[in-house]
Amino acid sequence: MTPFLVIGLCGAVVLLLSLVLGDLFDIEALAGDWFSTAALGGFVSALGFGGATAQAFGLGQLSSSLVGVAAGLVVGWFAAWLTRLVKTGGTDATPGARDAVGWDATVVTAIPESGYGAITVRRGGHVLRYNAQADRALPAGTAVHVTGVLSPTAVTVAATYDELT
Repeated sequence: MTPFLVIGLCGAVVLLLSLVLGDLFDIEALAGDWFSTAALGGFVSALGFGGATAQAFGLGQLSSSLVGVAAGLVVGWFAAWLTRLVKTGGTDATPGARDAVGWDATVVTAIPESGYGAITVRRGGHVLRYNAQADRALPAGTAVHVTGVLSPTAVTVAATYDELT
């Protein structure tokens, strides 16, 4: 077995451990935000396997080493970029009643003239349900527009133009 294959296998083991064990052995705290164990494993494995591939094509030791280092730098950079993207890629918060103002909704429980019913708002993959009050009675199934917030769980609504005609 060539030294490049041993290096490649060692890098693959480091990469596998970083994927299975996560941040347990991550050395990000030592090297900053741009470095991760996954990037190190990717670099070492690409260096080894790239060098072994270059040797298999008949290149000499120095040329194979340069090919391995180049492959390692590319894969290591990509792994670092991908790791940073995953770690810093935040998710949107669940929308609340204040966010629902201006959105269209559907009445699911009839809204009496001087009381509360219920509506559902569908937005960004979320199905939100609020108590709702309107200036006139609205039957279930009516398309409405959220016009204001009464509390974190209650909103005011008005029928959409299509429902009024």
